[in-house]
Amino acid sequence: MSHATLTRHLPSSLEAARRFARSAQVTESWVTSNAQVDAWLAEQHRSNPFHVARIPFSRLRGWRFRPDTGNLAHDSGRFFSVEGLHVRTDFETGGSWSQPIINQPEIGILGILAKEFDGVLHLLMQAKMEPGNINGIQLSPTVQATRSNYIGVHGGRPIDYLEFFTDRSRAEVVVDVLQSEQGSWFLRKRNRNMVVEVTGDVPEHPDFRWLTLGQVDRLMRVDNMINMDARSVLSCLPRVPETGGAADDHQAMLRASFAPDAWSLHPDAVILQWLTELKARHELVQHQDGLNTVKGWYRDEHRIAHESGKYFTVMAAEVQAGNREVPAWTQPLVEPVERGVTAFFTRPIGGVLHLLVHARAEAGSRDVVELAPTVQFEPVNYADLPPGQGPRFRAEALSAPAAQIRYDVIQSEEGGRFHCAETRNLIVDVGGSFPLEVPPEFVWMTPRQITSLLRHSYYLGIQARSLFAGLQSIS
Repeated sequence: MSHATLTRHLPSSLEAARRFARSAQVTESWVTSNAQVDAWLAEQHRSNPFHVARIPFSRLRGWRFRPDTGNLAHDSGRFFSVEGLHVRTDFETGGSWSQPIINQPEIGILGILAKEFDGVLHLLMQAKMEPGNINGIQLSPTVQATRSNYIGVHGGRPIDYLEFFTDRSRAEVVVDVLQSEQGSWFLRKRNRNMVVEVTGDVPEHPDFRWLTLGQVDRLMRVDNMINMDARSVLSCLPRVPETGGAADDHQAMLRASFAPDAWSLHPDAVILQWLTELKARHELVQHQDGLNTVKGWYRDEHRIAHESGKYFTVMAAEVQAGNREVPAWTQPLVEPVERGVTAFFTRPIGGVLHLLVHARAEAGSRDVVELAPTVQFEPVNYADLPPGQGPRFRAEALSAPAAQIRYDVIQSEEGGRFHCAETRNLIVDVGGSFPLEVPPEFVWMTPRQITSLLRHSYYLGIQARSLFAGLQSIS
């Protein structure tokens, strides 16, 4: 690739950050007003009925348990499969276990199309139904498609606007980075997170609307409104918020912490050395095997579940949806036992807001550990442990006074693979008295440092990206 081509497709990150920050300040748009957005979403729910029903595994069409391995796979060999995984690690408390896991090796596209209207960047957001969504339709990226879907394995209609992300002559690339998915439920899964800017005409479609980043941020503070894939892409957007007009001192400090010259407790090189050392010093051994070799799990006509009643189950669903490429289908879904909790702790250090980040290993992680929120867990999995055991800082997260909570929103996990999977996302201001000295798997980082890492693959896990998008929305 020539230098001229590279320059044309990779605009200045600082200039892009300022343009998206300006878009974030525009909370109303003449293109689509907030009232029109709300009315459009309500109409989408009315005019696109959907139905999701639990069915026995025997009623799955095109899916079957392989007689030799017990793995649940599609007859085409595409989409994904549910397999057995045996895991061993010496990270943190260490241990070994086996579990079902989704194996989906193909890379999908999660892409948001941007366009400037009257000097303000707008994002083309889609109202999309996913079978696992607790409320049916949520706002998703412009394009959200697995490779199997966008090459037409399902036999459905083509993916709208896909050409803007696959034909490089149609748009300028702003973000293009591979990012991981849930390591507890996916085996080394990754998707291509993209934002591209177009200047020409874009065809209209009733399931899509142009919104400013400020309008999207408003909806980020509504339960189960912005889906997981959109949050992942939004977290990768470059942003340098204006420091003026802050609602309070905490917001002013948060905005200043995104600045390119913001001071940090640990230099960037130290952060990278810390993370690299953890990956090099510890091991995460993953052995794929048949689902029929997984211990502690059982299968009946309707589900695959753990004997303890913890963790998650695998179920089968029959789906009917009006606004999808295929109007009806069946598929497996992973269903967690209860709602999860994630929290970032924040505190000022040297006048700059810092986040407490946790290096975390999960069963399906690609590279031993990725960065996670301060706290990430499902309470039922640790309910029988004595006080003081289980995830660090979980008690502080669950008992945080309301005055310290800056963000508290219920968000859905990816509805294409997970059924009614929700997480309570918290940002907790623990204050300047919270210890600077933290366990070796934790580190204090600024928003600017996290933004820098999000330009690269496999540093921040999906839960950290999702919660960081929430932090961006209140900056």
